[in-house]
Amino acid sequence: MLHKILGNLLLVSVVSLMVGCTQTSPTPSATTPTTTPTPTGTKTLVIGDVTNQPAKKITRYQPLADYLAARLSQFGIGMGEVKVAPDVGTMAEFLKSGQVDLYFDSPYPAMIATNKSGAQAILRRWKGGDPTYHTIIFALKDRGIERSEDLQGKMMAFDDVTSTSGFVLPFVYLKETGLKLKEKDSATDEVASDEVGYVFSKDDQNNIQWVISGKVDAAAVDYRSYLEIPEESRNAMVILGETEEVARHVVLVRSGLPPEQVEAIKQIMLDMDKTPEGKAVLEQFEETAKFDTFPTQKDIARMQELYEQVQNR
Repeated sequence: MLHKILGNLLLVSVVSLMVGCTQTSPTPSATTPTTTPTPTGTKTLVIGDVTNQPAKKITRYQPLADYLAARLSQFGIGMGEVKVAPDVGTMAEFLKSGQVDLYFDSPYPAMIATNKSGAQAILRRWKGGDPTYHTIIFALKDRGIERSEDLQGKMMAFDDVTSTSGFVLPFVYLKETGLKLKEKDSATDEVASDEVGYVFSKDDQNNIQWVISGKVDAAAVDYRSYLEIPEESRNAMVILGETEEVARHVVLVRSGLPPEQVEAIKQIMLDMDKTPEGKAVLEQFEETAKFDTFPTQKDIARMQELYEQVQNR
């Protein structure tokens, strides 16, 4: 649960790195002239991420920070910075205090940050080339579990308490079918006949292995992870349910930025996939295909509903 995660804040360090916006930008080819404006401002645009691998994330995010900063000189910006946090609670504090301007994450942690900081969702990110994704709930065929209703009295594994695909989507899916879900301390805990017990494995691959080994009766993973299971193993599995599709990633902007600056950031990001230089930066940014207009009011309302259902579990 979130309060358990937040209780560990003091045990984890926050790493940030600031580099000049011309230091790590992609090197243009001999046949493709660069169009990067020369930065003249003194302010810094800061983009953030939640990770326990700060060096890797900074390497992937810095080119985007540089790209955006170089095109926002009219707002006095001349430098891009990447700031990472150990958890969503800390990132929300960064957004609220103005230490981070832009934050990218899947819908559930994005809603946590929004509710705690007042940040606003402005765009959708096609992370890994995907505009949306969903979750598959599965079990082995020989366990006598054929439908989600058969999970009563059984134990299942989720990924992490802040994961959209690894927890929120399957939790809400099962809850909305009328099942009562109860968190357990261990996969060996007793499960009542009228409930579905669940534990957190902290990783999609753990979920898969725990089902195969019999440590749990069922699990939930995002659809890509499920399709990556070897075909022989997948043929021995039964899909108990597939959740709704949600945005792969959401772009949040902190409150307090001038509206004209927010609009400029949106337009720069929307245009990135239309130029060779922009595409090169997107590729470095965890194989992002593009950004597009999102969310609608309906999307926001559903994101908030998912958030509230998990908060009130």
